[in-house]
Amino acid sequence: MPRVKRGNKRVQRRKKILTLAKGYRLTKSKLHRSAKESVDRALRFSYRDRRAKKRDFRSLFIVRVGAAARLNDLSYSRFMSGLKKASVLLDRRILAEIAIKDPETFTQLAQTAKAALAAA
Repeated sequence: MPRVKRGNKRVQRRKKILTLAKGYRLTKSKLHRSAKESVDRALRFSYRDRRAKKRDFRSLFIVRVGAAARLNDLSYSRFMSGLKKASVLLDRRILAEIAIKDPETFTQLAQTAKAALAAA
């Protein structure tokens, strides 16, 4: 069986890990073993938190829409139910943005929701 020399590949693999560990403190940015542990951990956190971020933002949007709905004498659930019955197809992110940047439009949406709830 022929002898395998891995000089280049090994250096490239280690260099990639150390590049990802740039900015870490002490040996975590300089020694391969420590850097590999830190980079693996960081990559696991980033994978997990990309999913958690979506949940966090959804709950933030719900809080904002709920607060704006309360100003118009509706609970969040009644507001969303009214919009659904009125066939208004806006997602929570857009509703939260409207609630912050354009309260008059949000008030009109609340009136639409109230009308749809009264009709049903």
